[in-house]
Amino acid sequence: MDPRQSSHVKLFASDVVSLTVKQHPSEAPSFFHDGRLVSKLETVGVVVSHERKERFLKFVIDDGSGCIPCILWLNHLQSPYFAWASPSDVELIAAMAADHASMIQLGILVRIRGKISFYRDTLQVIVSDVLVERDPNAETLHWLDSIRLARNCYNGS
Repeated sequence: MDPRQSSHVKLFASDVVSLTVKQHPSEAPSFFHDGRLVSKLETVGVVVSHERKERFLKFVIDDGSGCIPCILWLNHLQSPYFAWASPSDVELIAAMAADHASMIQLGILVRIRGKISFYRDTLQVIVSDVLVERDPNAETLHWLDSIRLARNCYNGS
């Protein structure tokens, strides 16, 4: 099993928009980077757009190679998806999502992690983690790390 299937792969926006999507009628879409299955990603970029609704926060981050549409769900307390969890766990998840949403503002540098999805013929990231980067070198270090990983881990091994 390829470890990229279950880990957050560091990708550029240009890599995300060039993912190959394979969708079977009865299954969720699968995403491939250089022929290898990828389901989760991590990236760093500047928030260039955001729109908050009652149930979600849509935002776009720009990493210099392109833009990535992201969505952060805020309706955990009403979602049947969390029926398996205890009420205290759901409240904790909802509080974390609200905290993440409050951090996302135009012009800030953020590191996001999430699951790659497909909605209305567009790739997007369903965000699970947001970190505001205070180090001005974070984006450059992410670029260098992504290039190193692409050469040594993601391609050909």
